Amino acid sequence: MIDNESLARVLQIFASERDWDQFHTPKNLASALAVESSELLEIFQWSRGQNGWTDLQSSDIRNRVEEELADILIYLIRFADKAGIDLQKATELKLAMNAKKYPIESFKGSDRKYNE
Repeated sequence: MIDNESLARVLQIFASERDWDQFHTPKNLASALAVESSELLEIFQWSRGQNGWTDLQSSDIRNRVEEELADILIYLIRFADKAGIDLQKATELKLAMNAKKYPIESFKGSDRKYNE
């Protein structure tokens, strides 16, 4: 399995070989992330996914989901790499913040927001 740092390096090379680095601005990468996330959502736009995970047993749907998730991960890692953000560290900090905002004893089994 490839780690985030190795994937970032692969993506650096991929972009460099195509002279695409000039296009990888914060706005463009953030836009690409939003578009790819929307494409993932589009797969489930109407009735799919409302009743759980069974729709992903269909190979056609699963393949489409895998492609969109890969696109999202590629742009996420590329953005973080260009910005000099350590995703592992940022994720650990965010999880610690969420644990404080959503203590188990107050939020177990609840979908309400921390300020509700």
